[in-house]
Amino acid sequence: MWNTIIIEPMLNTLLWIYRVIGDFGLAIILFTLLIRLITHPLTAQQMKGTQKMQELQNSEEWKAIQKKYKDNKEQLAQAQMKLYQQMGFNPFAPCLPTLIQFPIIIGLYQSITRALSTTPLQLIDLSKHVYPFIRASELIPINSKFLWMDLGQPERLPILGFGVPVLTILVVITTYLQSKLMTPPAASPTDQSAQMSKMMNLYMPLLMGWIAYTLPSGLAVYFVAGNIFSIIQYAALGKVNWKNIIPSFIMQKK
Repeated sequence: MWNTIIIEPMLNTLLWIYRVIGDFGLAIILFTLLIRLITHPLTAQQMKGTQKMQELQNSEEWKAIQKKYKDNKEQLAQAQMKLYQQMGFNPFAPCLPTLIQFPIIIGLYQSITRALSTTPLQLIDLSKHVYPFIRASELIPINSKFLWMDLGQPERLPILGFGVPVLTILVVITTYLQSKLMTPPAASPTDQSAQMSKMMNLYMPLLMGWIAYTLPSGLAVYFVAGNIFSIIQYAALGKVNWKNIIPSFIMQKK
């Protein structure tokens, strides 16, 4: 079931794009753009959920709860959840697109490792998952070289005798920027949602960086491209919160 629904469509899409352009690294980047276009409805849903949360946190009911239970965090959390239920709002809804990314990440990782098969047994297994019209015999073995890296191996750029994980650094930076730019201003820094966003902004870049450091660099290419495309997408829709990155005094001068 997993192979049929996730792995095989991803694998064959990657191979088809690679067949057209002849570069597996560029194929991953174009595939990332395709994923962003397909998941755009989820992104739009996330934006609506975030906007609804902002409106709720700016409401008089929310402010009254904050004032009434400001010295009791447990009762404050209970009152907030009760208000969420009354308003028919799921506070975890804006996080769903992020959670949906994980099956895509796992599927892409398995697709890349299978596409870059080299041993006879791996090639036999790969042939079982390739659609007939792809004509895998004309594509395999795939050229895994992209810029300075081997997409089937963790990336390290030799600099002065040291292997510097450039892509890992880019993954951490772009993931952090994406999280900060897409986090809406909270009504109060003590809000449960604000605390959750703060933790996500801290731990998600580290998690993605660790994955990029240890797994094949093709996955890191996907991370960096995906983060950049997401920032561009949100900026085009006017949903990027530049105040989280640019100091407030600079914004005031503008």
